[in-house]
Amino acid sequence: MKTTLDEMQAFIAVIDTGSITAAAEQLGQTTSGVSRALGRLEEKLGTTLLTRTTRRLQLTAEGESFLAQARAIVASVDAAEEQIAARRGTPSGRLRVDAAMPFVLHVIAPLVAEYCSRYPQVALELNSSERYIDLLERRTDIAIRIGPLADSTLHARPLGHSRLRVLASPAYLQQHGTPKTVAQLQAHALLGFNEPDSLNTWPLPDADGGLLHVRPSLAVNSGEILHRLALEGVGIVCLSDFLTEQDRAQGSLVQVLPKQTVEVRQPIHAVYYRNTAVSARIRSFLDYLGEAMAKAAYTQ
Repeated sequence: MKTTLDEMQAFIAVIDTGSITAAAEQLGQTTSGVSRALGRLEEKLGTTLLTRTTRRLQLTAEGESFLAQARAIVASVDAAEEQIAARRGTPSGRLRVDAAMPFVLHVIAPLVAEYCSRYPQVALELNSSERYIDLLERRTDIAIRIGPLADSTLHARPLGHSRLRVLASPAYLQQHGTPKTVAQLQAHALLGFNEPDSLNTWPLPDADGGLLHVRPSLAVNSGEILHRLALEGVGIVCLSDFLTEQDRAQGSLVQVLPKQTVEVRQPIHAVYYRNTAVSARIRSFLDYLGEAMAKAAYTQ
């Protein structure tokens, strides 16, 4: 008896999510249904694909080999469906988009309702990763990347750019004073990233004529955490305009050292791995996001 596409999709979902329960939630099935699908798959193949314990799932050597083939088969079916949908001119199917949490919250989330209303046959799935991901392994259609792109085989579409500024809350500045020179920043609580360290380069001149590289007194792994800490008056931060546009307009964050600030704009790209013609659903999202960003104040 031959394996089915549903069984392969269940197997892939279990690997991608890390558990049968999470896979069932992703697929909209019951936990027992996914477990039975895995059992049928192993029975048909006559081998064990996963070793199961109460704490984790582990791929066997046969499972690793079959996973690669299963991904290729499912990708081929998806591509075939995309081609048919493209001929109809109607964006449809699941669209998986990955971006850092601040971009998801402040740029994508406000656009979701209108996008879904315009393209009701697209099943949008949003995920957040602070680090770059393997699009094929995570079955991601589009990833939003902020900053210079490294050489890659991925296709990239520029969406816009966003300026960096050094900011603090009025409460912090009232309590600790407003720095008047770049050198005076050293006496303040500087908030930054624990990795990558390149994100701790601020748009201010250093003594050597380059850009200032700071050593944070408090380091985190998320721009959204830095944003929250700044609003709470913990210290001074460097964040992108797309994240702080409303705060600056409302006065809850104010720019520090505006006259000394060097104009540094972070490029924003959408990347995708498809080598064939871009599917209708990918194009619909990229066009919609690009149009919205072109009108946004932070890209001007």
